[in-house]
Amino acid sequence: MKITGYKKLTDTKWINLFDVSYKDKTGRKRNWQIVSRNHRPKCVSGKFDMPDAVLMIPFHLTKKKLVVLREYRVSLAGYQYEFPAGLIDDNESIVAASRRELMEETGLSLKRITGISPPLYNTAGLADESVVLVHCDCDGVPSTEENQGSEVIEVHLLSPADASNILSDEHAMCDVKLWMELNRFSQVFSKT
Repeated sequence: MKITGYKKLTDTKWINLFDVSYKDKTGRKRNWQIVSRNHRPKCVSGKFDMPDAVLMIPFHLTKKKLVVLREYRVSLAGYQYEFPAGLIDDNESIVAASRRELMEETGLSLKRITGISPPLYNTAGLADESVVLVHCDCDGVPSTEENQGSEVIEVHLLSPADASNILSDEHAMCDVKLWMELNRFSQVFSKT
């Protein structure tokens, strides 16, 4: 498999569609359309080391609960349960982006980072966007005052029982990363 070229199909601010040319394992020329947040897709630039976004998995120190958002998503025409997340600004560190996004989306203060994943890919068949998972401790009073006008966000502090309730609600839309963590949280922490 070898990337042989690309063509930018759209020109928008946040994401763009690209037609990527490549040779498959038999040497046959093929094309694949992908979405990227970059000027050139990562498969062309080779810049896989810096993630596009942070996703925090925050634990509230005072309340001893997991912090989760319920946010309106246009692509779903409804609300999705998810963790706080956001794009990393140019020349911004993962820690600084995590601190900023957690405050903007939840009103909570980042107190300690307990782990950072390498860049991870969620929908590689569609996009080259990478995200780092940031396990962290936070504190404060939840607030949505810092949300942008396009954001409709509810902040929830979940116990293991609350997590189980979301998992058993067949109508609840959940981000895949959140669902996996809620499943673990509801099982592991309900026993302690």
